[in-house]
This record gives sequence, structure tokens and C-alpha cells, in this order.
Amino acid sequence: MKLSLTRVAALGAAALLSIGLAACSSATASDTGSAAAGTFAVDDQTLVFGVVPDSVDTQTNYQPLMDYIAQETGKKVEYHESTDYAALIEAAVAGKIDVASFSGFTYVTALNNGAKITPISSIITDKGQEPGYYSEAIVPKDSSITKIEEFAGKKVCFVDPSSTSGYLFPSYNLLEAGIDPEKDITPVFAGKHDVSVTKTAEGVECEAGFAEDSEVEKNDGVKVIDRTMVPGAPIVESDSLPADVKEKLEKALSEVTIDQIIDSGVKSADSDAFRATFYGTSPVDDAYYDTIRDICKKTNAKQCQA
Repeated sequence: MKLSLTRVAALGAAALLSIGLAACSSATASDTGSAAAGTFAVDDQTLVFGVVPDSVDTQTNYQPLMDYIAQETGKKVEYHESTDYAALIEAAVAGKIDVASFSGFTYVTALNNGAKITPISSIITDKGQEPGYYSEAIVPKDSSITKIEEFAGKKVCFVDPSSTSGYLFPSYNLLEAGIDPEKDITPVFAGKHDVSVTKTAEGVECEAGFAEDSEVEKNDGVKVIDRTMVPGAPIVESDSLPADVKEKLEKALSEVTIDQIIDSGVKSADSDAFRATFYGTSPVDDAYYDTIRDICKKTNAKQCQA
């Protein structure tokens, strides 16, 4: 999920462009007599669900949730897979998505660049779990490295410059360990969490790395030497949606379990694959992501800035 520094700078222009795009969208809605009620990314029969692929199974993991959204709103849900974090941010700024799964860092960055979105909830994977997951520092299983301080001078795998658990929190932890993530290591951006884990396990392109815990645990070729709790990734809705649609989304997604989704009639949710990634959702709000804003300040991360 790649947001290069030049692309971040270009997002300011994207934000300006979005004003024109939003105007076009409003004009279209006005022509159909629905402007007062809100606007959609495509049309009033469709909800566009935006994601960035974290692994090869991204669409499969989200399909039952999209089926549930379709059932509860009466809309067709269209899967929109952005190529990287930057593209998802640009889509949000331009009003091209109605619902989306962001990372916490991407959500904050999108807001900073003019996106009009509101968090509804965060996915949890176990009963009783609080929203959140771990950013894990990893090394090849047979590596002699035992602490982050030993990453200095090494080739280190990150996920993407706009990944919360794959770059922002790792950068903060490296700085705390006295390592400048831009000067004291050789950064390698893998693009996806599973790829970061794989490259680290191979120990060729990367002698160490970072990724989220759910992908790390799938690979026995690495070992975890440190971990940091990260605010849960938000499911967000577009502020431009009609009030009744937002009400349905919030009712459906704020706090729901996999069993409730299955009982509602969504049979695609009754699978081992979905259970492995989804137990339910827990409500979150904008203030929940103040931790990320604080780390943005501490790291002076350019990706956080508009």
C-alpha cells in the first residue's frame, strides 16, 4: 500500500481536484432530485466498498461483510480494490467510495487531505477482544538478532509508507531505539503484509522486517522479537451519503458478530476463512485515532501531512 512522498505532495492537488469532482457529483444528484438527500459514488442503487489488498485473500475475506451490507441496505455492493493506500486516499478525497476499510494511519491521512468520511467500527477477531492488533518486528527464524536496536545497518522490510502497523509504528519504535528509519537502515517496501513476512523469512532482500500479527502468525519462517499494539483499522462511511443510508450502515456495522450475520441469512459468512479474520465489530470514533496523530507528530512523518 504505497504512498510515496511525491504522491503525498500530489494529494494536495488531488484534494483540489476532488472539489470539482464533488461539484459534478452534486450536479448529477441534483438532476435526479436527490441532492438534498445525499450523493453516492456511483448511483443510488450501489454502494462502493473500498479496500487495499493486504494479501491475496483480501476480497474473499471481505465478501461476507459486503453481502451483509447489501442485505441490510438493499443496495448492490461493488468491490473496489485500490492498488495501494495512496489510491484509496485519493478515491476517498474524490468521493469515489461509499464505505471502506482503512488502516488507522490511512484514515488520518485521508482526513488531512480533505476526505469527508466518518469511522463506524473496527473489526475484532475474537470474542471479548478490544479493537486493535499488533505491529510485530520480525527476523528470519535462524537469525541472531534479538532486539530492534540490532536492526541498524540492516535491510529492513516495511509494508508501505502509509501502513500503520507496517511503517508508522515501526518507524516510531526504531526512532525510540536510536535508529533513523531513513538513514540508519536500508528500507525495503514490500507492498503487502504477507509479502513483508515472506521476504523477511527468506532473509535475502530483508534481514528483518515489520508486519501485522495476523500475517506473521501464518509463516513459521520468522520469529517475533518485539510487538506494539495498534489502534484497530476503521470501517468508514462517506459523509455525503443520504441520512437513511448512513443510519442503516451504522446500525448494521457498529456492533455485530459473525453469528448474528449468519443468523440474518448471510450464508457466505459461515466459513472457516471468514471466521479466521472476523468475529465481529466494535464501535470506534474519530478520537480513538488520536494515538496515531500523536505518533505522527513524534515521528514528523511527512505522510501524515496534507
